[in-house]
Amino acid sequence: MTSIEHDVRNVVIIGSGPAGLTAAIYAARANLNPLVIEGGAPNLPGGQLMITSDVENFPGFAHGIMGPELMDQMRQQAARVGAEFWTENVTDVDFSDRPFHIKTDGDREVYAKTAIVTTGASAKWLGLPSETALYGKGVSACATCDGFFFRNREVIVVGGGDTALEEANYLARMASKVTLVHRRESLRGSHIMQKRAMDNPKIEFAWNSVITEIHDPKEGKVTGVTLHNLKTDEKTFLSTDGLFIAIGHSPNTKLFEGKLSMDPQGYIITTAGRPLTNIPGVYAAGDVQDTLYKQAVTAAGSGCMAAIEAERFLEEEDSHG
Repeated sequence: MTSIEHDVRNVVIIGSGPAGLTAAIYAARANLNPLVIEGGAPNLPGGQLMITSDVENFPGFAHGIMGPELMDQMRQQAARVGAEFWTENVTDVDFSDRPFHIKTDGDREVYAKTAIVTTGASAKWLGLPSETALYGKGVSACATCDGFFFRNREVIVVGGGDTALEEANYLARMASKVTLVHRRESLRGSHIMQKRAMDNPKIEFAWNSVITEIHDPKEGKVTGVTLHNLKTDEKTFLSTDGLFIAIGHSPNTKLFEGKLSMDPQGYIITTAGRPLTNIPGVYAAGDVQDTLYKQAVTAAGSGCMAAIEAERFLEEEDSHG
């Protein structure tokens, strides 16, 4: 097949967050000439850090760095050492035979000797039309991004796991009051995070409750929510200035259903301590396979591991070929 002859890449990286760009840097420095298919509209190249403001926990930045700036620096570094970028979305992959076959929405296709999947995860939302209308106008999924705008104001956090508790504790540093809305009467988060939230005088709890409406799209800002108590069936209005959704993340793995082994939540299953999938030559790194840490630095580390694994795989193949 002529297309195979003309466009077989050593490494194709799908995704462009910290995992994908770190993999690209390592693969490029190993002279593997990686191709990064970084995503295009409506997806945002650069991953979740593109909607994060100050990043203060990524090593090497004593005074912190803005999320988009960090990703721009990583991308420039990858390009400088030799990575190629397509700003398109992958629409189909065939991992059943090598070289692997990858298609994009730009009507391009490429074949790959190895592939690294770094498509990340996305925040889960409530699914209300008013939520969509007020996103960025008081509705957020990132307290560290937007908490600054709610100094001395009242906010609501939705969720009951560690993410929600972390968000609530973080927001309590600046907000005048934080109400944690949870659909059950007990939290799912770790004991230490629960205790921290329970002991915080600024945090109150709305148990057995869900939000059925966010007010007010007509005003162009969040003014309050309608709470539905699942036990009493009572509906009440709770005024608030901001609403933070912290009900978890979904891995961006629909593209790989039936093609890579996944857990029940849709995360790609990898070998313990290594980024190996069930398909030799296909690797997964970052939040797409990380159900535990979900940090930029751990994503970057796993991207490094995936690139090294790909390099060794290709070396071994060459030595036998």
